[in-house]
Amino acid sequence: MNKRGTGTILIVVAALLYCTKYLSAAIFASNSSSWGSDIFQNMLSYTGGDLGLFSLIALVAGIIYLVWEEGSAIHTRRKEKLSQLEDFMKK
Repeated sequence: MNKRGTGTILIVVAALLYCTKYLSAAIFASNSSSWGSDIFQNMLSYTGGDLGLFSLIALVAGIIYLVWEEGSAIHTRRKEKLSQLEDFMKK
């Protein structure tokens, strides 16, 4: 797998972790008799901060992989064009 695929998968994992935090809070709150933003905020506090932290780490790592791959692709294209220009100048 190349860096572009790895970066994309890490971003998908980040989105999944982010959604899981809110989905689990909604599942926790589904048993309550009333519903409101305060109750949902309390349920979010029960899920903890680990999912948000792991989501952020996966997102940053995914972006780094994508930028790394795009940077190396740009560098390779520039190198090829420079080589073509040098070959043209020799003729």
